[in-house]
Amino acid sequence: MYLSKQLKEEIFRENGSSKKDTGSSEGQIALFTHRINHLSHHLNKNPKDFNTERSLVKLVGKRKNLLDYLKNKDINRYRTIIKKLKLRK
Repeated sequence: MYLSKQLKEEIFRENGSSKKDTGSSEGQIALFTHRINHLSHHLNKNPKDFNTERSLVKLVGKRKNLLDYLKNKDINRYRTIIKKLKLRK
């Protein structure tokens, strides 16, 4: 499986306050980014997988909503996560 328990804990530890801080916006954005990268790689190999394409679009929308929320709530945390995950140039 591409997303093991240890990998999730590592993602939340790096981007949240702890490995059990699964509710923070930064941790969720980082997890969505990891999943988006995985699905994008899968779609490059399998271009006719329309169910995965739909899932990818939904994940990108969820991440965008979380980023918008974080941008309105705390612009410094937003800028930090954007820079850390290299989402925008």
